[in-house]
Amino acid sequence: MNEQQEPILTAKEYLSQAYRIDQRINSKISQVQSLRDLAARATATLSDMPRSASPNHHRMEDFLIKAMDLESEINNDLCRLIDTKREIVTIIKCVENRELQTLLEARYLCFKTWEEIAVEMHFDLRWVYRLHGRALDEVDAIRHHRPL
Repeated sequence: MNEQQEPILTAKEYLSQAYRIDQRINSKISQVQSLRDLAARATATLSDMPRSASPNHHRMEDFLIKAMDLESEINNDLCRLIDTKREIVTIIKCVENRELQTLLEARYLCFKTWEEIAVEMHFDLRWVYRLHGRALDEVDAIRHHRPL
C-alpha cells in the first residue's frame, strides 16, 4: 500500500472512530486532573516549608504548561470528535431502515452497550447482533457506493 493512502476501514472500524476519540479525550482529561492535583500538592508542600534562598518557581510553571498543552490537545480532539460524529450521522441517515439507524446511533454515537440497546429496543440480544450485521453491511454499501 502506498504510504499516502489511508487504510480502508471496515464499517465497524469507521463507525468506532468516535468512540476511540472519546476514549482519548477522557484519558487526557484524567491526565490534566492528575497534573493539577500534583501542582496543588506541590504548592501545599512548598508553602509549609521554610522559604529557601532560591525557590523553584519553574516546577509549578512546568505543571501548568503541561496541563495547558493537554487541554489544547483535548480541544483539538473535541473538534475532531464533532467532525467525526457529523460524518457518522450523515452515513447513518443514509441507512433506510429506522431500526438499523436507531441501533447504529445508540452504539456508535451514544456508546451504549449491546445489552442496553437490546433493552431499549425491546429485542433479544442475539437479534440485536443480527441487526447490527445487517446495519454494517448497509453502511459498507453506502460508504463504497455499492448496491445492497
